[in-house]
Amino acid sequence: MKTIFLWAITVALAGFLFGFDTAVISGADLPIQQLWQTDPLFHGMFIMSSALWGTVIGALFGSVPCDRFGRKATLIAIGILYILSALGSALAADPYTFSFMRFIGGLGVGISSIAVPAYIAEIAPAKHRGRLVAMYQFQIVFGILVAFFSNYLLSGISAEDWRWMLGVEVIPAMVFLFLVFKVSESPRWLILHKGDEAAARAVFNQLQEKDVDSIVSDIKRTRPTGKKSSLFSTRYRFPVMLAFFVAFFNQLSGINFIIYFAPRIFSLAGLDSDSALLSSAGVGIVNLIFTMLGLYLIDKAGRRLLMLIGSVGYIVSLSVVAYAFYAGIGGMAVVFFVFLFIASHAIGQGAVIWVFISEVFPNAVRAKGQSLGASTHWVFAALIALLMPFFLSVFTPATIFIFFAFMMVLQLVFVLFVMPETKGRTLESISEEVQTEHSEAVVLTK
Repeated sequence: MKTIFLWAITVALAGFLFGFDTAVISGADLPIQQLWQTDPLFHGMFIMSSALWGTVIGALFGSVPCDRFGRKATLIAIGILYILSALGSALAADPYTFSFMRFIGGLGVGISSIAVPAYIAEIAPAKHRGRLVAMYQFQIVFGILVAFFSNYLLSGISAEDWRWMLGVEVIPAMVFLFLVFKVSESPRWLILHKGDEAAARAVFNQLQEKDVDSIVSDIKRTRPTGKKSSLFSTRYRFPVMLAFFVAFFNQLSGINFIIYFAPRIFSLAGLDSDSALLSSAGVGIVNLIFTMLGLYLIDKAGRRLLMLIGSVGYIVSLSVVAYAFYAGIGGMAVVFFVFLFIASHAIGQGAVIWVFISEVFPNAVRAKGQSLGASTHWVFAALIALLMPFFLSVFTPATIFIFFAFMMVLQLVFVLFVMPETKGRTLESISEEVQTEHSEAVVLTK
């Protein structure tokens, strides 16, 4: 178990870089716009959003290197992308170079959301898999907090302190790259994509698996019979639907709306600027605490129960916030229920999404399935980031929160009647059951 944990925490460091890279740009936002005198449209589309476009593309096509070159080689490439992005954006002499370097970092984020959960799921024992894969989400949240703290410490150290804020990411990126060389390749990838059973057995022995023969036999049994395995063939339609809707509901909860626009939401609720910023910092702290709780519970309570708890918390918190805006209550009532919303997300969708998507697809198409779920997640995240300023100008906050609450009612229905439980089961046993007709798969929820 020590080796498994060491490899899992090493690979999950890509999540820390993910979170750090996503949040660190906040410290460079205004200084860069003032330095290069970019207009608001260019600044939003390129300076601030270039990493997001890279993330979408990385998520869409990240399964290609994962399957062709292996999980480990892809993880090494992710480390190199982060290093190049950090150095390049810190040293950039113009907004075009800066945007390109941020785009490269976004590719690393998008690909990591495929490679990391897939790798950890493929090395982890069934009883600990949820907790180990969910470390990726914990590291994302932790990376965001460290980025904000790092920006605070580096603020004012030079006339262009934003370069230091961005460049300091090189340190954790180099640590990740050094450590990831020491992990072994996924044994399931070795069998299914390279046909190297001996190497896979050696890795399983390193991981101290007790019944290697049985595991290898199960993996070989899930090998597709055709030359290529298409993700959108009839046999995979149920896991495809599961991954799509989990990722879809993740963003239609309004989580990125809250994260991106928290100060604006709190200001609309009547808080002054200092209180709004302080409450925004509280969002990050609540997110970290309840992510840790979700990490602890996911293998004990199961994926469905956490999603049920999260769904109910979503509906209650979003509905109350909508009513507060409608009735003009505002103030700390909004702050409290936004915190409840964040807690509901962290213990539910936040803890479950990457674990669940990595589990429901068979070995042969896991990376492709992870790509489907991740790209769905990031496309809707990008749409929300682009469209929400417009929606805030057209609709009242109450209307927007009611919409998100309604979507979470639909998520609750999805969890109750469609979503299977996957805790404590081998990847092979899960894949054998989810490759069935919808009507048969519903039995798993009972």
